[in-house]
Amino acid sequence: MDFSLAWQKLNQIGHDLMLALPNIVFGLVVFVGFMLLARGVRALVQRVTRSKKDNYNLSVLLSRLAYVATLILGVLVTVTIVLPGFTPASLVSALGVGGIAIGFAFKDIFQNFLAGILLLFTEPFRIGDQIKYKDFEGTVEDIQTRATAIKTYDGRRVIIPNAELFTNAITVNTAYDKRRLQYDVGIGYGDDIARARELMLEAMREVPGVMQDPAPEALVMDLAESSVNIRARWWVDPPRQADVLDAQDKVLEAIKNKLSANGIDLPFPTRQILWHDQTEATDGNRKQQREGWPAGPGDVPPARAEVPRPPAAEQPERSQ
Repeated sequence: MDFSLAWQKLNQIGHDLMLALPNIVFGLVVFVGFMLLARGVRALVQRVTRSKKDNYNLSVLLSRLAYVATLILGVLVTVTIVLPGFTPASLVSALGVGGIAIGFAFKDIFQNFLAGILLLFTEPFRIGDQIKYKDFEGTVEDIQTRATAIKTYDGRRVIIPNAELFTNAITVNTAYDKRRLQYDVGIGYGDDIARARELMLEAMREVPGVMQDPAPEALVMDLAESSVNIRARWWVDPPRQADVLDAQDKVLEAIKNKLSANGIDLPFPTRQILWHDQTEATDGNRKQQREGWPAGPGDVPPARAEVPRPPAAEQPERSQ
C-alpha cells in the first residue's frame, strides 16, 4: 500500500499548524486579557452603580451584562486572530437557519434569562429578602440570570427558574419595615369579654419586640361552639422569620399566663353526644323542651321508662 499521500496530508496539516501556532498563542493571550478586562469592568460598574442607595439589583444586572459583553467581544477578537479570514458577518451568515433551531432548542434558557434581567431591573425582591413561592419559603441568596436561589428556614437550598418567579405570584415577607401578626384566643362564655380583652392588650404591651405604634389590638372574631374567640393582633419590626417566631412565642406565653392568673377560662373544644331510640314511642320525655326540641301540641308519647316491655318469650325472633 502507498502511504505517501496520507503522509503528505499529515505533513501539510502539521505545517499549517506550525504556521498558525503563533496566532493561536497570541489569541489565547488576548482572550486571557479580555477575561481580566471583563472582571475589571464588572468591578468598575458595581462600584459606580452602588454609589446610590437602594439599587443593589440594578448594580448586579449592569455588572453582569458588562461582564458578558466584554467576554463576547474577547471571543470575537480571539477567533479573528486565530482565523484571519473570520469576520462577525461570516458568523451571522453561518448561523442562518441554524440560529432559529438553536432558538427553539434554548427557548426555556432564553426565557429564564430575560426574566432574570427583568427581575433584576424591576426589583420585586432583592438579595437578602425573605420570600414565599408556592411551598417554598426562605431567604434569597442569589438572583442569577437563569434562576434564583433561596435558602429555606430549615437550611436547604432551592433553585427556582426566573420565569416562574416573574409570571407567578410570590409573597415578599420583608418588603416593608414592619409586619402584623395575629392569633385567635378562646375564652369561656361565662367570662367578661371586656376584662379579657384588657388583659390581652396588657400582656402584648409588656412583651419586648412588640411595637407600641401601631398599637396591639384585641378583637372579638367569633362566637364558637365552646368559646368566644378574641383575635390578638400585634406588629413587629423587623419582620424577619426569626423575629416573627420569637415575638409570637413570647406573646402567646404572656397572654396565656395573664389570662390564667386573672381567672379567665381557656376552654378546650367539647362535644356532647346524645343517644336516642329511633322509635318515637320509646323516645325521651317530650313534655319538656330538650336539646332545642320544643314539646309538641296535645298528647305526647310516653317516656321510654313508662312503656311496658313484653316478656322475652313473646318478643319476635330475629332472622338469622
